[in-house]
Amino acid sequence: MKDPRIEKLARNLINYSVQLQKGEKVLVENFGLQRELVIALVKEAYAAGGYPFVSLKDHQVDRALLMDAQKENFSMMADFEAAVMKEMDAYIGLRSGDNISEHADVPDEKMKIHGSTIGKKVHRDIRVPKTKWVVLRYPTSSMAQLAKMSTEAFEDFYFNVCNLDYSKMAEAMDSLVELMDRTDKVRITGPGTDLTFSIKDIPAIKCAGRMNIPDGEVYTAPVRDSVNGTITYNTPSPYQGFTFENVKLTFKDGKIVEAESNDTERINKIFDTDEGARYVGEFAIGVNPYIQTPMQDILFDEKIDGSFHFTPGQCYDDAYNGNHSNIHWDMVNIQRPEYGGGEMYFDDVLIRKDGRFVLPELEKLNPENLK
Repeated sequence: MKDPRIEKLARNLINYSVQLQKGEKVLVENFGLQRELVIALVKEAYAAGGYPFVSLKDHQVDRALLMDAQKENFSMMADFEAAVMKEMDAYIGLRSGDNISEHADVPDEKMKIHGSTIGKKVHRDIRVPKTKWVVLRYPTSSMAQLAKMSTEAFEDFYFNVCNLDYSKMAEAMDSLVELMDRTDKVRITGPGTDLTFSIKDIPAIKCAGRMNIPDGEVYTAPVRDSVNGTITYNTPSPYQGFTFENVKLTFKDGKIVEAESNDTERINKIFDTDEGARYVGEFAIGVNPYIQTPMQDILFDEKIDGSFHFTPGQCYDDAYNGNHSNIHWDMVNIQRPEYGGGEMYFDDVLIRKDGRFVLPELEKLNPENLK
């Protein structure tokens, strides 16, 4: 029996997220075979007058490729995939899998090869700046397990999150974008956190179902050398197959000068990837009303209601602060009371307390007004 929620999701992805037009080409790339949604996307692409292309990939196969990777063969793979991506007008990246830790034992130097070849040549240089793109997860039993939910309950949660009215959210975000665009100094306080930085003259970008599903964030970037103070992240943060916890970063003039976690040696190796890895490329505020708890999946966790993320590594072209890196690591802090609370100030004015917006023009972004 067909699930109408899948058909609705496919319709939204084709017509709202990437706004596929007649004659345009769209690449559907699926890590982990989810036939039902892939087929629904193909049908919706044809219905819109577009030309669908499909690439099916597998995490275990990807691991095998990475384990013995040499830069030469990955450069050739990158050239092959880049040639395809250059032909596309739109891209839908569908991610699913049974094991979040499939890459846990892949050596760091092999992951760097992937990031500097396929990651850069295909995605950072072509897909992100030159196509209409959206990336999403698809519900699996392993995701339900991470969320500490039954599979059926997690599927209901997933479709509530992914099929909400993103056009309503987009309109509600306009006031926050306008405020961020005229803000200079940001201060964030909370347990283990007292952080200051500037966002002056760096654009604020709203994310309401165009590039990520689920969605629900407004992002910008700090002025590269302006970050000072300490931040303690209160959610688990998977990266390169390992889950980091109790991450604490100390900044001086933009640079991470101290990094601690449940594996301090490992986290410092990541921040030593390149010069830009110790500077921040993104600051974003999460507002999705249906996402309340972390589940070790960053596409969900970075949108948590009452959260923000502060991201070491590569900045985005549309919120450019000059930082370049082969990493882009979204790490999340939740400021709702059950996570310890916290305050966010723009130019010394309190705009959010304990995860709730307190300025009248921003209250429409509180969860009860977005559902």
